[in-house]
Amino acid sequence: MKKKKSAAARSEQRWAWIMVAPTIIGLIILNYIPLIQTIILSFSKTKTFGATQFNGIENYIDMFQSPEFWKATWNTVYFCILTVPVGIILALLVAVLLNAKVKFKGGFRAIYFLPMVCAPAAIAMVWRWMFNGEYGIINAIFGVDVNWLTNPVTAVLACAIVAIWSSIGYDAVLLLSGLQSISKSYYEAARIDGASRIKQFFSITLPMVSPTLFVTLIMRMMASLKVYDLIYMMVDQNNPVLPDVQSLMYLFYREAFVAGNKGYASAIVVWTILLIGIVTIVQFIGQKKWVNYDV
Repeated sequence: MKKKKSAAARSEQRWAWIMVAPTIIGLIILNYIPLIQTIILSFSKTKTFGATQFNGIENYIDMFQSPEFWKATWNTVYFCILTVPVGIILALLVAVLLNAKVKFKGGFRAIYFLPMVCAPAAIAMVWRWMFNGEYGIINAIFGVDVNWLTNPVTAVLACAIVAIWSSIGYDAVLLLSGLQSISKSYYEAARIDGASRIKQFFSITLPMVSPTLFVTLIMRMMASLKVYDLIYMMVDQNNPVLPDVQSLMYLFYREAFVAGNKGYASAIVVWTILLIGIVTIVQFIGQKKWVNYDV
């Protein structure tokens, strides 16, 4: 019997590896190998016709001495500060509302999720028209005369607003799944004890949904630190405000595909990966104080 169980276990394990093999191969080919190549390329200098020459840490020295690089780093962090907290709070509120007993709940979910299935280029074009300083609908509604996308302060805010609007639906759906896993018995016991809805939210809903909230926070933080397409489509390359809004990934694009300096651009990517790693580690350390995994 032991030999038959052992053979069955080996067969099951073999089939398990066969089933996960496509995913593992895809991760190695599409993620790990390019990552290793990027790290190697960051220690190289790009020459004519794509040839590379090893130059040690010269790219990193140039990068850390560049004011443009530090400005892009701050722009990235600032964009993350603007979008992540507000986006998560609004997504949680939307999820709570969608979890309530309201009519056409499925329709509202589809409406909030719709920005995630729209093409980013189409979204950017519509919002650029809305933020236009001459004939934009936002200026017309509020009766102001603001050049939203040519002012350093308002350009960042405009991009942040679009990013928040685009991500609320996706984050709300994730948080809604966490809310629906909370047992109704907790709320029934709280109502019997006379707890108000606000008290129930902070004492039951928030602690119980904190694991899902933590995952959503990590995903949104990573996406904000890697922002590129939104800024690229909202702010023209000849816009004088570009240095004040360009992110690390936008700077990477300019160095790699415009200037052709792929070694320096790879160093920027490595720095971005380290930045994301540091932020993620801090989040995992801090989550011990506010994430509740007790059922």
